[in-house]
Amino acid sequence: MKKSILALALLSALGLSACNESITEESSELVNASPIVDAGEEQTVAAGQEVTLLATIIDDDNVTISWSQVSGSTVTLNQSNSNTVTFIAPELQQEELLSFKITVDDGVNSPVTDTIDIIVAAVESSELASWLINNETSASYIQSASRNVLEDVQSAEVVDIDENNISTKYVYVQASGIPKYAVTITQEIVNQLNQRPKAISDFSSGSTTVVVGQTVNFGEDIGFNSSQENCLTTGGDGYWPPGPGCPTEQNKEAHFPVEPAEIADNEEDCEVGLGKIGLMVNGTSIYNWGDGMSEGDNLWYNLAPVAEQYDVDVCGGHAAQGDYHHHFYTNCLADLVDDDGSKHSPIYGYAADGYPLYGPYESENTLAVSGWKTRDYGADTSQGGCSSEGERSCVLVDQYDLSKGVEQVPNGPSIGENVTTLSGNTLPADDGYFFEDHYYGGEAVEGSQLDQHNGHDSNDGKGYHYHITVAKGQNNKLVAAFPYTIGPNFKGKLASNSISQCGGDAPGGGMPPPPRP
Repeated sequence: MKKSILALALLSALGLSACNESITEESSELVNASPIVDAGEEQTVAAGQEVTLLATIIDDDNVTISWSQVSGSTVTLNQSNSNTVTFIAPELQQEELLSFKITVDDGVNSPVTDTIDIIVAAVESSELASWLINNETSASYIQSASRNVLEDVQSAEVVDIDENNISTKYVYVQASGIPKYAVTITQEIVNQLNQRPKAISDFSSGSTTVVVGQTVNFGEDIGFNSSQENCLTTGGDGYWPPGPGCPTEQNKEAHFPVEPAEIADNEEDCEVGLGKIGLMVNGTSIYNWGDGMSEGDNLWYNLAPVAEQYDVDVCGGHAAQGDYHHHFYTNCLADLVDDDGSKHSPIYGYAADGYPLYGPYESENTLAVSGWKTRDYGADTSQGGCSSEGERSCVLVDQYDLSKGVEQVPNGPSIGENVTTLSGNTLPADDGYFFEDHYYGGEAVEGSQLDQHNGHDSNDGKGYHYHITVAKGQNNKLVAAFPYTIGPNFKGKLASNSISQCGGDAPGGGMPPPPRP
């Protein structure tokens, strides 16, 4: 009996052992799983941009990869047999969705696929995005004959114009020319207003009527004895100091080439002239460096940001024949486009040649640097001076090349000598007061350094562009730096339908300098 029980126990044990061996053998067989594929996240890109698709693939085996386009305008895929593929986004008239599929095959399982969508913005989008479009709000203090004037830009669109049987694209802009500026008054602003040299006569009551914390809208009365030109009829009385007239609705129409054409080295330069040389993104005009006045016979031309410092409003602008414009940087526009110096400035406007004008910052807390320098009149003539300390007795033969020497001319005001402006203010003609006080230094155009046109292409995807130039003054306050916006010559050609012309002659913009030799 006991033997039988023992035998049964042995058989049971042997059977269990055999069963365990079978289980172990089966579980040791590996299962080849299919690859795991992720084509990546959806992207929105601009026309002409290089797009990178980077897929994530998880698999232990060697796999075969292939990308293909599923839908949308056809593009050329580079390295389509890799997990990373690139292509150039096409130029499209309307936004379009492009879909791509990646297929991964491990040679064992069925191929695995995943798709990714790429949204390509229309060509117009990048060209139009910067303009401040408004068809709802009107200026509180500037009127036309029957109504208050709409603020900023009313429309911006890309149009095709036939020129000699060639279709050319332009950004067509319509604007009133009246900005939507609102300034919160600080103690610094109050002090600047009340410390004007002629405050007693500039203001009706001898000082400004604004107080700290008050918000002043464009054209609102702050106590100035304004000009009689337009101010009592279409508005703005009390907002502008004596001298310039008040602005009026301009109904501007401007064409900016979508693809600017650079002026070749062997072609004649195109000087920025008087009047409009571009538009800010809010429709206000950009004027050049000058105020249209000189201290000599076609010589010693004033710089507007210096000579007109007491002729502008709290936003640094004023009007010429009703056309409100800026010669230099303005905090008011910086606020509108959210430019606080934390990154590369956004677009502030467009020059007449089509190139964009960016604000003063090249990167975080780094200003773009003007390539123009101030002469030392006491230096040797080989260094651009006149060998006459404090005396303006010569001009440069070529402001772009000091090696060409100087030319003796009738003396201009001595350095620091007082001169009287159009508005009757007395200012010292310090070095840098006149156009002839400056020359192009020829520094290597890299990083934040700008070229002779006040622009550069820093290979950051923005292409060639101008910068508004400023420098840090006392207490790090930003002060205008020559040539301020664009110029003295345009980088690009002006089209026949341009809002400007080479060396153009219109009020309030400064006489153009002699052509570059």
